[in-house]
Amino acid sequence: MVERSEQLDLAFHALADATRRGILDRLSRGPASVSELARPYSTSLAAIQQHVQVLEASGLVVTEKRGRTRECRISSEAVERVESWLHERRQLWESRIDRLGKLLEGGEFEGETEPWNSAAGGDHR
Repeated sequence: MVERSEQLDLAFHALADATRRGILDRLSRGPASVSELARPYSTSLAAIQQHVQVLEASGLVVTEKRGRTRECRISSEAVERVESWLHERRQLWESRIDRLGKLLEGGEFEGETEPWNSAAGGDHR
C-alpha cells in the first residue's frame, strides 16, 4: 500500500505542472523524441529533459535510447493506476452524494422531520 501511495504521489506531482501535462497530451498520440516534445515550448531542451525526467520518475513516461535520440512513450500501467485511484474516489463520493440526496428527499435529519423548525431554533427557511 505504501509503494502504491508513493507512486501516486509522484504521478500527481508530475501532473501538477502544465508543461508536463502538455507533454503527456502529445505522447497520447504516440511516441516522440525529447526534441519533438520540446518543439512547441519556448523553454530550453534541457528544461524539457528535466520535465521528462520527472515524468519518468513518476512512472507515467518510459524512455528508451534509440541511436542518438531518446524516445518517450506513455506507460499505460501508470496511467491505469492513476485512473483506478480516481475511479475509486469518484465511486466513494457519488455514493456519499446519493445517500445525502436520499436523506434530503426524505426530509429526515437525526430523527427530526423538519430540522429548520426545531423548538430551539424556530423557523430558519
